[in-house]
Amino acid sequence: MNDIQNKVVVITGASSGIGKETATLLAAKGAKLVLAARRTSALAALTAQYDTEVIYQQTDVTQLADMQALIELTIAKFGRIDVLFNNAGLMPVSMLRDGKVDEWEAMIDINIKGALYGIKYALPLMEQQKSGHIITTDSVAGHFTGEGLSVYSATKYAMRAVMEGLRVEEVGMGIKSTLISPGHAQTELASRISDPQLRAAVLKSETETGLTATDVANAVMNAIDTPDNVDINDVILRSIDQKRDY
Repeated sequence: MNDIQNKVVVITGASSGIGKETATLLAAKGAKLVLAARRTSALAALTAQYDTEVIYQQTDVTQLADMQALIELTIAKFGRIDVLFNNAGLMPVSMLRDGKVDEWEAMIDINIKGALYGIKYALPLMEQQKSGHIITTDSVAGHFTGEGLSVYSATKYAMRAVMEGLRVEEVGMGIKSTLISPGHAQTELASRISDPQLRAAVLKSETETGLTATDVANAVMNAIDTPDNVDINDVILRSIDQKRDY
């Protein structure tokens, strides 16, 4: 398998949930980490726990300048970037009839633009290296659409198109692309749903039948830990107890 030790991995949305657990697993394998999120206090606390080379930077993925600075920091510190894990995301699901435009725009900015901005700055460097791996956290909501999920699903369907386009465009360049699509998972995303009924329903489902963040982090690790000639492109994972598709 591909040795994770000493790989340089950039993780957005690293302060909690899937990003945090992925960082923890990678640190245990000796990866060199660059952690990004808006909450620097959480990043500092996380970094202090690891016995590996790790740096962090406050990053708003919706800002081009922030993403440029993050990738430049990585190159200045480590001289290369092996994996970009576009993990930052937002899920304030709501009914279309409620017209929550601010929430729609926030999801579009973080879930789509944030990942694209990471690709913009990391991909040219990976092409120069003739190697690299871009991973994006998606969702089963990018494969099925349910009640209250219309806009959230739209952002996740969009990233399926982007990541497949990335795969096709980079054939022969040594670049891997992986889309990780979890079902219900126990993260902080559901707690930010503004509709109280939807929030309660999603939290109940995640608590009772959801994957843990570590379950999803293990899927990310499996995608990274593959031979150079193997690219796991699309992963859907659910708890065996999840009843609905989405």
